[in-house]
Amino acid sequence: MRLTRVAIAIGMVAALLLSSAHAITDTEKTVSARKPSISIEDVDRFYRVYDAAMGHPSADELQRNYIDTGSEGLLQFAKRRNISGVSIAHNIASHPEMYSNARRCVPVLPRVRQRLEVDLRELRDLYPESKFPPVTIAVGHGKPVGVGSPVSGVQIGLEALSAVKWYNPDLEDRFVHVIAHEYVHVQQVPALVDDAHPTVLEASLIEGAADFIGELVSGGIAYSYPNGMEAKEPEAAFVSDEDKTDLSTWLYNSTMDKQGDLGYWIGYRIVKSFYQRAHDKRDAIRQILQMSDPRAFVAKSGWYPGIRLR
Repeated sequence: MRLTRVAIAIGMVAALLLSSAHAITDTEKTVSARKPSISIEDVDRFYRVYDAAMGHPSADELQRNYIDTGSEGLLQFAKRRNISGVSIAHNIASHPEMYSNARRCVPVLPRVRQRLEVDLRELRDLYPESKFPPVTIAVGHGKPVGVGSPVSGVQIGLEALSAVKWYNPDLEDRFVHVIAHEYVHVQQVPALVDDAHPTVLEASLIEGAADFIGELVSGGIAYSYPNGMEAKEPEAAFVSDEDKTDLSTWLYNSTMDKQGDLGYWIGYRIVKSFYQRAHDKRDAIRQILQMSDPRAFVAKSGWYPGIRLR
């Protein structure tokens, strides 16, 4: 009888330990689901192909040994932006320095990943509804610098981000702030983020919100502007153009050498005005990320051309 009781007791302890192990496993799975994977392995594979060909890989080598064997994030990047072995080989031939110079970014990528793991936990704390699809840093065909979407996550073009001359000169900060910006797009309303024909106001608010929330999360603005840019005249001109669908005056008009995209900055200022007026800052973040009516949002922000913000 005593042996039976001992056996039962041992069995109960074993069951509790097994249950505890399952509980830990389930918790780990939940935590894992609440943070993104951040892949930098595609960069290493690209430079193995690049080095094996002495800096002149063929289109076939790039397609077969880099893209086709890449991560899911790279495959998504290639699909969304028509990146192929042919397009990369063509850009290497046209701009070889872009790929040789980009190597200076490779040593900072592990630290970038570590910082983002912390920063994106901050996003989760600020906005509990946050979604956490993967982040992929890869090598493309010279553009874009990065893309972020609620559908496919975030992809960053190492060579493009490295080549922009007016970005933050600190490479680690540069990557962290840009990826934080793109990750905010993942949280926004898909109908606005992926709208093929947005108005100037819609696109500026989407980008400005990504800069503002990205700054809260990472401590810096991806597309920062110098002090004094809050001049009344350009913002008054912005109001006149806000319903246009021709974005070329205000957005997506930067080059590698010169900063444009003034709509980003004006959108940032509108969002900042909204946030500063809000009594409940956490609810303000939710409203910023869930914004679906740009005109109503501007009306609630209290913004006007030339407003002075803290």
